[in-house]
Amino acid sequence: MTDNHVNVRIDDDVAVLTLNRPAKLNALDSDARVLLARTIRHFGAGERVRGIVLTGAGRAFSAGEDLQRVPASYAEIRVAFATFHDITRAILETKVPVIAAVNGIAVGGASEITLCCDARIGTPAAEYFQPENHRGIIVSNASSILLRRLVRNHAMRIILGSNRIGADEARRIGLLDEIVAPEGLVPHAAETARRWNSDPRITALHLGLLRPRPEDIEAAFAREDEAARLAWESGAFSEGVEGFWATKNPAPAAPAPSNPDRRH
Repeated sequence: MTDNHVNVRIDDDVAVLTLNRPAKLNALDSDARVLLARTIRHFGAGERVRGIVLTGAGRAFSAGEDLQRVPASYAEIRVAFATFHDITRAILETKVPVIAAVNGIAVGGASEITLCCDARIGTPAAEYFQPENHRGIIVSNASSILLRRLVRNHAMRIILGSNRIGADEARRIGLLDEIVAPEGLVPHAAETARRWNSDPRITALHLGLLRPRPEDIEAAFAREDEAARLAWESGAFSEGVEGFWATKNPAPAAPAPSNPDRRH
C-alpha cells in the first residue's frame, strides 16, 4: 500500500513503513508527517502486528524537513513542530517495538525521529546529520533530551558542531545499535521486532517502563517550541534557510563588462 510518500507492507507479522520519495531524499512535508504518525498509531496498538520497522527508499533514510515548503510565518512554524512532535508521541505510545532501519543519511528531523525508536539498526551507508544549529532552525521531536539519553556528552558537538556522523562512529557512541549488510537491513530489523515481542502482554509493559516518561517528553516539546519562537522572532530562522538555498543555488556570475574601445 502506498499513500503520500509512505509505503506500507506487512512482512509476516511486522509492519514495514518506508518513506518513499527518493528523488527528494525522502524529505517530509507536513502532510507526510501527519500520515506517518497516523500510520504508526494504526499499527502500534498491537492488534495487527508484533512490531514496526521504519526505513527509507533509495540511498537516504530521509532528508528531514522539506525546505522547499519552508514555513512563512510563526503560525506555520508551530504547525511544522507539532507534526514532528506527534511522530515522537505516536512511536512512544505504541504497544509493539519500533525499529529504525537506517539505510542511508538521516538529516535533521528525520534523524530525530529515530531517537525515540526502540532500536536503530543501520547499514555501512547510514549517516546522521543535525544541521539545524548552522541553519537557524531549532531541534524538535524531544531530541533535546532523547539525543543526550543515547549519546550523553556527544550530543553537544553533534548539535552545535553540525557534524556528520558515519555508521561506525554512530555505532561507537550509541546512535546505532547494530550495523548490517544492506540486503539484510529490513529483514533483520523485522526479526528483531518479532523476537523482542514474544509475549505482547509483557512486552507492552516493558516498553512503557523502558521508554522516556510522557511528562518528560512533553516538557522537552515545550522548551523546543519556545526556542523555535525565539529563533523566528530573531530572524535567525529565515536567514538560515535563505543561506541554505543560496549555497544550493548560487547566483550566476555577472557577465564581464563590454569594452566599446576593443578592436576586432
